[in-house]
Amino acid sequence: MTRSDGTHEPLLRHLVGALLRRARRRQGRTLQEVAEVARMSTAYLSEVERGRKEPSSEVLAAVCRALDLRLVDLVADAHASLVAATEPRVRVLTSTGPTSVQHLRSAPSTTSDVVALAA
Repeated sequence: MTRSDGTHEPLLRHLVGALLRRARRRQGRTLQEVAEVARMSTAYLSEVERGRKEPSSEVLAAVCRALDLRLVDLVADAHASLVAATEPRVRVLTSTGPTSVQHLRSAPSTTSDVVALAA
């Protein structure tokens, strides 16, 4: 979603889906294994992970239980991802072009990217 100031905010369902997929893969588990424990279809869990479905709180709780995650930790990770995705970035430029992109601060801002020139 693009805000009025031109910055981009990802949808919560995309962030949550990516976090669930990362947790599942970190555990070395398949979609089918987690879906069975969470008592849902593999296809539905796949759509949640891809950010195509907006999961209910009951679905999130079931998937978190199946992955042995606390819902509060999932929400905290989603918050951190949202902050990181919306904060301004500093681009360090040299005579050969951009050399790195790093976060300037942890709070979202309405300003656009800040460009710093390096000697």
